[in-house]
Amino acid sequence: MSSTQTTGSVKTHLEGVLTGRAKNMALAGLFLANFVSMLAMNVVGTSMPIIIADIGGTQASFTWVVTATMLASAISTPIWGKLADLTSKKVLLQVALIVFIIASAMAGFAHDSTWLITFRVLQGIGVGGLGALGQIVLAEIVSPLERGKYMGILGAIMAVATVGGPLLGGLLTDTVGWRWNFYVATPIAIVAIIMLQKTLHLPVIKQKIKIDYWGAALISTGFSSLLIWVTLAGSNFDWWSWQTVLMVGGGIVLLVIAVFVELKVEEPLIPLDLFKNRTFTMASIASIAVGLAMMGTAVFLGQYMQLARGRTVIESSLLTLPMMAGVLISSTVVGQLITRTGKWKGYVVTGGFLLLAGLLLMGQLRYDTNYWYVGISMAILGAGVGMTMQNLVLVVQNTVHPTQLGASSSAVTFFRTIGGTAGISVMGAILAQKVTTFVSDGIAHLAPEDLKGAEALAGGQLPKIAELTAPIREVVESAYGHAIGNIFLYASPVAIVAIVAILFLPNLPLKTKSNAERIAELRAAETASETEEQKDQA
Repeated sequence: MSSTQTTGSVKTHLEGVLTGRAKNMALAGLFLANFVSMLAMNVVGTSMPIIIADIGGTQASFTWVVTATMLASAISTPIWGKLADLTSKKVLLQVALIVFIIASAMAGFAHDSTWLITFRVLQGIGVGGLGALGQIVLAEIVSPLERGKYMGILGAIMAVATVGGPLLGGLLTDTVGWRWNFYVATPIAIVAIIMLQKTLHLPVIKQKIKIDYWGAALISTGFSSLLIWVTLAGSNFDWWSWQTVLMVGGGIVLLVIAVFVELKVEEPLIPLDLFKNRTFTMASIASIAVGLAMMGTAVFLGQYMQLARGRTVIESSLLTLPMMAGVLISSTVVGQLITRTGKWKGYVVTGGFLLLAGLLLMGQLRYDTNYWYVGISMAILGAGVGMTMQNLVLVVQNTVHPTQLGASSSAVTFFRTIGGTAGISVMGAILAQKVTTFVSDGIAHLAPEDLKGAEALAGGQLPKIAELTAPIREVVESAYGHAIGNIFLYASPVAIVAIVAILFLPNLPLKTKSNAERIAELRAAETASETEEQKDQA
């Protein structure tokens, strides 16, 4: 759409640059789109154990319902980012919203875990677009210096949706049924699509769209092979077996081939020359750890509260408020401070150390841990996530060429999502094995008269805690409490990697111009250069 159009009585002062009321209205539509995606994703969070138990799923099903969404999101993110560099960002954002909502509605009709996983994959494709495009469009409108404030707002929106989503989901699950968790975001999404249509007017640099299909296929298949292996190894087959050789070896070979493909194609899915930029490389490494901490805790805290503490869905949501409060407060406050001072390095480094401290504290959880300790641990971990997640994208956007904004932003989001996906797969596989071991040990120590109802644990399905007898329930709660604490502890070394990567980030000052302003200046310079050449030739 032409950048000379107006929104109300407001015009842009440079080609493609939104200002004043036009910018504020566009940001409102953008934030609403992000809110609806976060709400729809998190509304099922604490209801998931109930959903999986109701459709007869196992612990592996639980893990893959989450992992499938995240893997699809990760793989599709670079594609959305590349398309954003080549075509209309507004149209892409609206398409991502439509895909997400249709997939969410279809997931509401699930009658078994296969159906649910299938439409969660499609849901993940929409999530990948919304996550990447939201940050790309924000960078198009707002300068890096001013963007810290808005990145904080995005973090706050994420926290509110993450808190409000499970609360709303718990209310729906306990009243009208869990299927309404998947339908509730549709009206808000429709409003977001209309707002974006009316308010978001950005310049479109029309180029021939060349999608790196081979790169997308190789990267998605390679990572999928490795993640499926992590989920199935140790339960469906031995860790050292022909299946392991096939899946791990095949996954690595495919990813190596993908590297060569990315070096050859004209429009690579992930431009490898970005890794020459130290800021991009270090931020990508740190994002892997942040993704694991953020997504892993969000997934398994719900299980901890329901299966280790015997709480209802609504109670589980309320008890995880400290985590989201940490994210909300830290992201908002730090975002404002970065915009005011222009300094970001110290806050991100502090966030890395809080990430490590939070994981170590969460690693001590058991089924009878005091709630005050659980709350403090969650708040510290949340503060670490809030201070690092959005700001790692910010520092990358600050350093890359304006024409590589989409590819670089989506690549950082890709690595964060891959980190979360791999983390959930590994943590889920360890959790399933640990729970089986702890439950078997607990059952073995029960008196014969206390074994009534133990058959409910057969088949590996997630138990319905309220239906278990008191002795069996205590065994199950103890097993899940101990196992979930262990997986947080095992994840803590990844935070050390994040700290090292953050320390190596170059401490560059934040730019004062938006991406649209930088592109407008480049165009003006190119036009002036062409004019001078024509004069010289004349």
